[in-house]
Amino acid sequence: MRKIISFLLTSSFSAIQLFAQTDRPLPSSPRVTIANGVLEGIDASGVYIFKGIPYAAPPVGAFRWREPQPVKQWEGVRKADQFGPRAMQRGLFGDMVFRSNGMSEDCLYLNVWTPAKTAGKAHLPVLVYFFGGGFMGGDGSEPRYDGESMARNGIVTVTVNYRLNVFGFFAHPELTKESPHHASGNYGLLDQSAALQWVQHNIAAFGGDPHRVTIAGESAGSISVSAQMASPLSKQLIAGAIGESGSLLGTLSPVSLADAEQSGLKFASMAGAGSLAALRNLPADKLLEVAAGHEWELFRITIDGYFFPKSPLKIYNAGEQAKVPLLAGWNSEEMNYRALMGKDTLTKENFAKAVQKLYGDQATAILNVYQATTPEELTQAATDLAGDRFIGFSTWKWTDLHSSAAQPVYRYFYTRPRPGAKGGAVHSAEIEYAMGNLPTNKVFAWQPEDYKVSAILQSYFVHFIKSGNPNGEGVPAWPAVQKGVPAAVMHIGVHTAAQTEMHRNRYLLLSRLMH
Repeated sequence: MRKIISFLLTSSFSAIQLFAQTDRPLPSSPRVTIANGVLEGIDASGVYIFKGIPYAAPPVGAFRWREPQPVKQWEGVRKADQFGPRAMQRGLFGDMVFRSNGMSEDCLYLNVWTPAKTAGKAHLPVLVYFFGGGFMGGDGSEPRYDGESMARNGIVTVTVNYRLNVFGFFAHPELTKESPHHASGNYGLLDQSAALQWVQHNIAAFGGDPHRVTIAGESAGSISVSAQMASPLSKQLIAGAIGESGSLLGTLSPVSLADAEQSGLKFASMAGAGSLAALRNLPADKLLEVAAGHEWELFRITIDGYFFPKSPLKIYNAGEQAKVPLLAGWNSEEMNYRALMGKDTLTKENFAKAVQKLYGDQATAILNVYQATTPEELTQAATDLAGDRFIGFSTWKWTDLHSSAAQPVYRYFYTRPRPGAKGGAVHSAEIEYAMGNLPTNKVFAWQPEDYKVSAILQSYFVHFIKSGNPNGEGVPAWPAVQKGVPAAVMHIGVHTAAQTEMHRNRYLLLSRLMH
């Protein structure tokens, strides 16, 4: 008996393996042994769930605004049956539902779902999903990201919390000076990279293959995927990538370290803190309070010289990003036309004025590619331009540049509106469909067509995570993008089918205007 106990405490294999290899019954709650100790999760009838696993030390005190630090070992068995706290954030988004254990600056936790029968065998593909929320909100506990459905499809699924807003993207000259890398900012992205390192070291205990890790995310999560692919810290840790609406290669491009440091000094002045020590002594909720209303201006992703040795656009242009298969796309109504028009009524004249204000002497060129003659066409053109400016173009640019990387690229355009929607598929509308989580969202009266679309979209994701190719039994054929050939775009909706890219001229123009 002493030998068995000793084995449980020291073996690098999971406790599940041990019991599976003997005639003893499985424990009522599954256990795994990882680098830092023993975890005890939940048996959800065929899926084992391990919640709130620390992947880095709490980023508090002297660790506030530091790269993620190692987790300390724990003694005995650590319960993994509750989601960890979500990152500090304000309630900016009405569609977020949290199951987290409160909110705290101590937020660096992840969650794992794994098929019960294969846990510990170290052969299954892995999905690591980064939540969206503009780097200002969100959490890995949100039901729409739940990994159970993916696990039932044979995929070990991980959701990751990371630092947000002032805690995740604050740069300051003193931080740069004290950093061993002479960098500051990007702490949220460094958190994600640390989570990927954790996966490499520990996912085999849950049945996952560290050589078959696909990263995915929506909105800020998709932008994060494009960032991790570009960073030398992460690009070797990835076997595939999925992006849902967004990349760093558009209007949300990073700022220089010098500019980020100036924003940090401005925030320090707003907080009445004359030094880094004074800032670290401020309570977390005070920092949120001071930052309120200034988040989007002050806390940007930064070309810090460490996570990003140069701009992501230069990295992708040089072909220095991760050479992995990419599946990415955007939705039919990423942004409403009112984002362009403000309080003005949408008329042809007012649309032209709005474009003139945004593009100056290039306005005519923009109006030539976002053409409209009828009121319906005008609504569509304004909606398209608003969505492209927000996030559609950056996603297109990402897929276009990566198509030169000698790896397959699969581009989609998602068209299924949620039940009751009057327009198209809005930003974030596809998440529950892709992850197989329609039943977790009680807001909408899902129809049979919604479950049909979900089955197709999730199947594409599952095939891609398993093989680097979304094609497989039961779904329409999806051709990869080929450089120099009119690109195929998979239109995903009630009538899913590949179509030839129709609006390349728009994106080529926006690309020229970006430089």
